[in-house]
Amino acid sequence: MIVSPVFAGKRYAVLGLARSGLTAVATLVESGAHVMAWDSRDEARQQLCEWTDCGKVELADPVTADLSGYDGVVVSPGIPLNRHPIAEAAARAAVPVIGDIELFALARADLPAHRVVGITGTNGKSTTTSLVQHLLECAEVPSRVGGNIGVPVLGTDPLPAGGVYVLELSSYQIDLTRSLDCEVAALLNITPDHLDRYDGFEAYAASKARLFEMQTRGRSAVFGMGDKETRAIGHIEAARRAPGLVRLVDGADLAGIQKEWPSLQGPHNLQNAAVAVAIVEALGVRKAAWRKALRTFSGLPHRMERVAEANGVTYINDSKATNPASTAPAIAAFPPDPEPRIHWILGGLPKGDNLDECAPHFGNIAAAYTIGDAGPRFAEILAPHMPVHNSEMMAEAIREAMAAAGPGDVVMLSPACASFDQFRDYEARGQAFRQIVEALLAPDEEEARR
Repeated sequence: MIVSPVFAGKRYAVLGLARSGLTAVATLVESGAHVMAWDSRDEARQQLCEWTDCGKVELADPVTADLSGYDGVVVSPGIPLNRHPIAEAAARAAVPVIGDIELFALARADLPAHRVVGITGTNGKSTTTSLVQHLLECAEVPSRVGGNIGVPVLGTDPLPAGGVYVLELSSYQIDLTRSLDCEVAALLNITPDHLDRYDGFEAYAASKARLFEMQTRGRSAVFGMGDKETRAIGHIEAARRAPGLVRLVDGADLAGIQKEWPSLQGPHNLQNAAVAVAIVEALGVRKAAWRKALRTFSGLPHRMERVAEANGVTYINDSKATNPASTAPAIAAFPPDPEPRIHWILGGLPKGDNLDECAPHFGNIAAAYTIGDAGPRFAEILAPHMPVHNSEMMAEAIREAMAAAGPGDVVMLSPACASFDQFRDYEARGQAFRQIVEALLAPDEEEARR
């Protein structure tokens, strides 16, 4: 666990006791701070004693408690500050509302010499973050991922001198951070998302841009080139920094070697890889090291994950694609050869009533299989462009796709929707896809052994 004398004798309130909140409480208590903590769920409050000395924690709701003299209110990124009363309560007491990433930023001065990479964007953050760590580890640079991926950054022992913390940062986490000065920061892309938390798309984009505003002038920054908002922020940052510290990349220089990376196919992954390469080059990793490491990257569960290959058909779990903008690159990754070859399973709890971002790639789809709440609407949208099966349930969609797919085809779950109509989360949905595929393929495998 990361602890720091910077918190000793100070007073913090922590609202929201999921993993990041519990870790923040433990860090603050072990660092000698006075901590008030609260979560509306009984079971969350009961977990406190498993994480730290709960006798040193004041259980009270900071919304109604007296916050006078507190140094900060640490809130979960999931708390909507535009609607939750904690924002007004903290403002009345003139107390900053922060997150666990800001606590990490405040503790950095007491850690062994290290560097920090911050990666944000609407889509591709997890893949790029994991890829950066993989490239660093292959180059024998100690590293750790944290933030919006893996374990909370405060929850593990500090890296040795020379280590690199690679942080995936959502806009919510950036909103709660004031002083994170990343040695390298990156923005992959910006597309409309989470607009219920912001006063329009421009405010959402401005939230992403704050990651770079927190950097001092001598730091490096990397930007994708796939959308005008990201390019605009990149040009602004290039104007305020010395030449060579800002790179805008599109992956064109890497396209010739992308075939060497089995887990990084498609134009979206070319962009992700280009950003990751630019990041590690800014950290001093040489081409010979990163080129070799790209070949061995295994990808992430539920993100363009190849779960099986049988009878010439590839089965891909892209359950983490929870909106159309995230699904679009997945279906773009498999163009006709020469006929459309994707059997696309999509649907769930919709985040909108259209598939506009996916429409440019409809020509890649051999057939669509719709499931969940969005199924009827998506079937209506897709029917003029391709054969559509309104399958309703995952198992039926996979059976129908499996029966129709031939050698060279791809059966892909890329839902373009949230999972909560039929599954606990996208991970449970992806695991169900894997299990059903494996179960349906098992008779073929048994027959092949006879």
